[in-house]
Amino acid sequence: MPPKTKGRGRKAEARKKKKNSSPALQREEARRAKASEDRLKQRLQGLEAELERTQSEGKAIYAEMSRQRQALKEELGTRSKQLEEEVRSLKEQLETCQREAKTAKEEAERALRKQDGTLAQLHAHVADMEAKYEEILHLKAGCSQDNLDCLLAKLRVVKPHWDANVLRLHTRLKEQLRQFGLNPLDL
Repeated sequence: MPPKTKGRGRKAEARKKKKNSSPALQREEARRAKASEDRLKQRLQGLEAELERTQSEGKAIYAEMSRQRQALKEELGTRSKQLEEEVRSLKEQLETCQREAKTAKEEAERALRKQDGTLAQLHAHVADMEAKYEEILHLKAGCSQDNLDCLLAKLRVVKPHWDANVLRLHTRLKEQLRQFGLNPLDL
């Protein structure tokens, strides 16, 4: 193993060189160290300024994003309330329309039932009249020609009255059907 004094000798040599170095070299080294220190300080200041600028921009961006988020949240809240109100209004309108449609349907059904009843009465009345005419004709069939002429004359007198009643009733029923939005010709 070599002696360890060799390593120690190098340090000693460096010390000797430092001691032996001239004041001009020391000043040159000090000047270089100072220049290097100034460059590092400038660089550090530049980095600190850039960091501060970046932090300031980050804060500004964060503040703007927070403001936009809040504005969007408020806008969404307002829009949500508007939509809820619109849905509520539309539901009310739908319920009203359904009630009105149900009422109109019930009224139309009542009118149809009433018309059916009236038509049934008319048919029964016409059938009754026909039966009475037939009866009168059969009773009078054995009568003379003069009696038959007399009966026909009476029927001619009564027929316009019956026709007017039937026409008036028919017109009234047609008008009721139109009031309920029904076409009498469809029936």
